[in-house]
Amino acid sequence: MQGRIIRGVGGFYYLDNGKAVYECRARGVFRKNGEKPLVGDLAEFSVIDEAEKTGNVDRILERRNQIVRPALANVDRIFLCFSASVPAPNYDMLNRYLALSMLDEIPLSLVVTKSELVSEEERQEISDAFRAAPFPLLFVSVFAGTGLDALREAMRGQVNALAGPSGAGKSTLLNALKSEEVMAVGDLSRKIARGKNTTRHSELFRISEDSWLFDTPGFTAVDIEGLTDVPPEQMFPEFEPYLQDCRFHGCRHLKEPGCAIRAAVKAGELSKVRYRSYVRITEALADIRRY
Repeated sequence: MQGRIIRGVGGFYYLDNGKAVYECRARGVFRKNGEKPLVGDLAEFSVIDEAEKTGNVDRILERRNQIVRPALANVDRIFLCFSASVPAPNYDMLNRYLALSMLDEIPLSLVVTKSELVSEEERQEISDAFRAAPFPLLFVSVFAGTGLDALREAMRGQVNALAGPSGAGKSTLLNALKSEEVMAVGDLSRKIARGKNTTRHSELFRISEDSWLFDTPGFTAVDIEGLTDVPPEQMFPEFEPYLQDCRFHGCRHLKEPGCAIRAAVKAGELSKVRYRSYVRITEALADIRRY
């Protein structure tokens, strides 16, 4: 029998075969081969007790892709969620995540939650922050019920992943998309203005007949060590068309004269917010290399 792993907790893997969910253990051969089933994997499993819906995971089918953190498999698109307000967007953290996500070569969209809390002018400022970046941007409000149909359509026929900082409202959004309370929703900490990280493990939910959605634990920081040898055009792909116009080969796009990237930022062709994040990431990577 075949199914998709929708959750993995405490050594148990829960497989959905389209009719029921089975609680399974992975056979010893996985440990012997240093292989671990991941949420999102398609797998063959054998049933031990049909009444109790228990079984064993026998074999993992070939993965189309894999994300290390959080550990997911077979993702068609990542939807990076962040709040328009409460908490306010942390652009440096978001851009760090986006830079790392480019390494996975998985299409990515931006979802701005709690959009009812900000004005049209503030929404425009958020849009301007990602000007020229190759990420579709959607504004949604669960409270007002706006943007949800467009988001469902963007997720249709795919295995999607929700990611984002704590407090972004991912679990609230998942509940709205699935139209039932599938995840507990945490209160927002008034002291630190971020979520209590309701989601503690990655889990995959069927949100329509042909659409799936991962909910993943929220993050409060992004480790960029994996970017130490990555060129800027791979971290910030909107830079790529300008690189050939820099005066000097090997331009770092920081203080060098004749830098086409800096000129494009000054002209408003590239986002100042994205460029500032690039500078901070570049400086942070230089410190990592130094030590």
